[in-house]
Amino acid sequence: MNKENDILKWFDGDISTAEIKKLYPDEDFSALEKAAFYAKQIDVPKVDAQQALAEFKTRSFKKKESKVIPLNFKSILKVAAILVVMLTSSYFLFFNNTKSYSTAIAQTETFNLPDDSEVILNAQSKLSFNKKTWEKSRSLDLNGEAFFKVTKGEKFIVNTEIGSIQVLGTQFNVKERPNYFEVQCYEGSVSVTHSKEKVVLTPGKSFRVVNNEIVSAKDFNAETPSWLAKESSFDNVPLWQVINELEIQYDITIDASKVDVAKTFSGSFTHTDKNIALQSVTIPLKLSYKINGNKVELYNYDKN
Repeated sequence: MNKENDILKWFDGDISTAEIKKLYPDEDFSALEKAAFYAKQIDVPKVDAQQALAEFKTRSFKKKESKVIPLNFKSILKVAAILVVMLTSSYFLFFNNTKSYSTAIAQTETFNLPDDSEVILNAQSKLSFNKKTWEKSRSLDLNGEAFFKVTKGEKFIVNTEIGSIQVLGTQFNVKERPNYFEVQCYEGSVSVTHSKEKVVLTPGKSFRVVNNEIVSAKDFNAETPSWLAKESSFDNVPLWQVINELEIQYDITIDASKVDVAKTFSGSFTHTDKNIALQSVTIPLKLSYKINGNKVELYNYDKN
């Protein structure tokens, strides 16, 4: 009982925190320190000594069996844990109105927004929006790549770190990866804002930003993005961006330190066969590769 007595003395202030930690260096007092802090916030009723003495004199002195309630510190910690869970649950129930969707490497997900707009989220991407304000403002945040089929209605806004997209009712694809941003319009019209630049896209038009610089992109005539058919397509895109997409689709790490990643690539690779995908990228660029587990090394092709 010495330990419990010492802890009680610490609660009462007879032993300092430094002393109790020195006596029991292996104990974790963080939970008890919180309990002690909140316990001190509780007001204890003041006692009128004279009134208490008068009441004491008029009391019956029949002996009653006393109950001894041992102090159970495990119970205290359990109650504290329950309070933490309740407070956390209350926060998420009443105050957290954010709805999020996310995908892992080599994973896609299809879902509908509250207005029945359809979203297909590409691998390693995240989308979030405020459920409470959605009806007033159809606005969401995107990190990664997604294809949208937007129902007609109030303006629909997609925010990314590099630029924002605003539409009324249309189909479009947004790709936002590190140092890369591209919007492609498949139906209707899309307004894209990057820095002070604002462009309106019509079907078959693209807007692309590489390393924070706007670069031209050819028109296209596809009805949907190629990645919906498990294939990634590129048109005059830097090799480092293609490498990034390979890593996302195959859960691999590519060492490209021996090649020029600034050179551009036009072509595509499949999401269903790693070797074929690597060959599709390396052969046109006259590169070779070695696979070691989930690590891939790229190097320049040596005819010898």
